[in-house]
Amino acid sequence: MADAPDSPDVPGSGEWNTSVAPGRVLFRENGGSWWVVSIGPILVAAVLLMELFGGGQVHWPVLSIFLVIITGFSAIQVYAARQHVGVVLTDTTLRQGTRTIALADIKRIYPENTNPEPEKWESAPAIGELRAVPRRRTGIGVRMTSGKLAQAWARDHHRLRTELAEAHLAMQLGLPPRDDT
Repeated sequence: MADAPDSPDVPGSGEWNTSVAPGRVLFRENGGSWWVVSIGPILVAAVLLMELFGGGQVHWPVLSIFLVIITGFSAIQVYAARQHVGVVLTDTTLRQGTRTIALADIKRIYPENTNPEPEKWESAPAIGELRAVPRRRTGIGVRMTSGKLAQAWARDHHRLRTELAEAHLAMQLGLPPRDDT
């Protein structure tokens, strides 16, 4: 099956790991924000206020069910987004979703495509367990040491590209991780 993460058709298969190596975090995108979960209670509170001040009957069972369904669904979506669409770049690793690759496994980082013609890397699979670059994210072309093309991705792709290129260059030059002090 070619869709499996351990498949030889997936870029960098055999290079994936599920943990982020310790080190200084250079770039992070959480993938989802927990404030979205508050939408359900706010909507239910608004309806409750309308029922209380509207002079009609308060529908406690229905409001309770809606509160549980909307809040629960939102919490599941945010949790999934944080797991599968989060990005963490450290001095030595890049985590995309639940997959982590060593920066040493990246051979080349392609420049941003400014031409109307698509580049070959733009049709490559995304790094991570997702088949394509997630919505509202932009891909960054990379060639793995195995020779396969892939796309790293982030919302703030300009910053990720800059941090990734600097960390990758430092690793190639054998420089120690940067010190914040």
